[in-house]
Amino acid sequence: MATKTEKAAPKAAKTTKTADKEAPAKAAPAKAAKPTATKAAAGAKPNALQQPLKPSADLGAIVGTSPLPRGEVVSKVWEYIKKHNLQNPENKREIMADDKLKKVFGKDKCSMFEMNKHLAAHLKA
Repeated sequence: MATKTEKAAPKAAKTTKTADKEAPAKAAPAKAAKPTATKAAAGAKPNALQQPLKPSADLGAIVGTSPLPRGEVVSKVWEYIKKHNLQNPENKREIMADDKLKKVFGKDKCSMFEMNKHLAAHLKA
């Protein structure tokens, strides 16, 4: 008798799977409505990466003195590095600082991973 109940159980599972396939289709429009509400809330208060920060005078010589979000500061520093060809040709992860970048980094060479640490010291809220 145990084999008959085992056979009956998979049939019951198949019927629930078809019911599950219909349920997500109904739930999808409700999920689509949620992100628009969160986007409106996100626009009210910028997160840490979008918050404008005032660069120091040393960093301002590279990116400008107006307040910028952290992401834009990093992008502008990379533009400066590539424009002035300051990456080590043998190791592209290493940045060879010129006079302006030495004031920001505090040393002659810096890895691209250390760069954000040095930039953070020159950004104020």
